[in-house]
Amino acid sequence: MTVIDALLEHNAAYAAGFDGEALPAPPALKLAVVTCMDARLDPARALGLAEGDAHVIRNAGGVVTDDVIRSLSISQHHLGTEEIMLLHHTRCGMQTFTDEEFAQALEQAQGVRPQWTARTFTDLEDDLRDSVRRIKESPFIPHTGNVRAFVYEVETGRVREVS
Repeated sequence: MTVIDALLEHNAAYAAGFDGEALPAPPALKLAVVTCMDARLDPARALGLAEGDAHVIRNAGGVVTDDVIRSLSISQHHLGTEEIMLLHHTRCGMQTFTDEEFAQALEQAQGVRPQWTARTFTDLEDDLRDSVRRIKESPFIPHTGNVRAFVYEVETGRVREVS
């Protein structure tokens, strides 16, 4: 059995107990969380989020890319979110290589260089501050009054705010 097959069995058990009540599409907390895809970080567990509470947007590093701006814009304009929480984490893999190293490795392996950058970073807090700035400067995100940045510590499970 593959891992995916095991997950499908888990889903069958989940669906069997599903109450059929559809949650509304707009998140109950009017919150969007932008975070890393790292498997050590489960934002629902770490933050106490339940189904239907928030939009969770994940990518490598939790960086604010054009696609994250797109998702946040849809989240706010069509689904009513008003707050944005940015959540990086310690020991992030995006701090272990550079954009240029990654682009060169892909070009060498695949024969073509990506048209996008990985958006690596060396300092978690600096990248979070840059992410806040990118969101606040975007003309597509109307609610920027409550954009806050945090670091999740994979060593302790604690979340600390970045000013």
